[in-house]
Amino acid sequence: MRRRWIFLCAAIFCAMLGCAIYAAPCALSGGVFIQSGAAKNEPTKIVTDETGRRVAIPADVKRIVSLAPNLTETIYALGLEERLAGDTDYCDTPPAAKLKPHVGGAQNPSLEAIVALHPDLVLATTSINRIETVDGLAKVGVAVYTTDPQTVRGMLESTAHIAGLMEAEAQGSALVAKLQARLDAVLARLADVPPVHALFVVWEDPLITIGQNTFIADAMRWAGAESVILSRQKWPRISFEEVVRLQPEYIVFASDHAGFGAEELGALRSREAWKQLRAVELGHIAVISEEINRPSPGLVDAVEQLAREVHPDAFREMENGKVKIENGRGQRQMTRANFGVQELKGLKPRDLSANGLSPLKRRPTNQERAAEALRAAIKPGSTAGSDACAGATL
Repeated sequence: MRRRWIFLCAAIFCAMLGCAIYAAPCALSGGVFIQSGAAKNEPTKIVTDETGRRVAIPADVKRIVSLAPNLTETIYALGLEERLAGDTDYCDTPPAAKLKPHVGGAQNPSLEAIVALHPDLVLATTSINRIETVDGLAKVGVAVYTTDPQTVRGMLESTAHIAGLMEAEAQGSALVAKLQARLDAVLARLADVPPVHALFVVWEDPLITIGQNTFIADAMRWAGAESVILSRQKWPRISFEEVVRLQPEYIVFASDHAGFGAEELGALRSREAWKQLRAVELGHIAVISEEINRPSPGLVDAVEQLAREVHPDAFREMENGKVKIENGRGQRQMTRANFGVQELKGLKPRDLSANGLSPLKRRPTNQERAAEALRAAIKPGSTAGSDACAGATL
């Protein structure tokens, strides 16, 4: 778990410094990189990666080096792991990925180690890899395709692109269709359920969360949750006073540690500052898989898990007259207070634009929505009001 947190923090640091890969290629030969296959006089094809770079790659890609954990996971999900010649020190999903030859970290991989593996293609991503790495490999004739998934659908598109690079369109189409079907099933469950407002904690001290234009924020929306912080920054640092003012309905952490939820709730309840949050008082702490931190097929697992955590009622099913709740880790009894009916008092909106933040409006309660619907239905001098009230419960 510690290794993954270090990896995520490195990605955040990279993004803050603006050193992630961007669409500004050092093009060669008319804007096309003359790379691996072309140098060997092998058949090549020209593709445009997700940053806009035009890259010449071998027509038959047999050996791949992955420079990010999400890319390695995608290769395994496609069933193409036999073509994976190497990956990074942080590639650990699935566990078999740890047995592959490593080329160093994602931020500073060894170019010599990459070249020594004789890859037909290197896969990179804007979320963690550096443009210097791509340019360095291009100069020595190694083809690099860079992905840039910013949303859940972007992750699905990247998965299909990677499959296409390796002439594995059938596997790509099947995997994407399966993942999309699971996402559609979540949406169907949440069709009539209003989203909850949640704080996703990237780091506690200093308190760092997510901006709305990240794939994590998009994954939360698929799960029926909106980030309580609206920021143009990808990884905004916020004050705890701001969190107390906004009073999120849920606090969301990512961890693969089985007992992390109970441990974190106990720890937060012991701190004077965190005890000011109603979410902590009510035990509204959602701990989900660290797959939420990776734009790879496992992201769908995290979406499903988060949806079950923050909308348990939507996943209730009746069995032998008893209520059961699916939570992705087996069935368990769950009782949650109805936070949505509680009034948030003393929250005055203020201008946050100077910090790249936008104020978040409080979501109306179920009672308020019902009352508003009744007021709209009632017209002076009509009996509609009594008819409508006959079936309403406030």
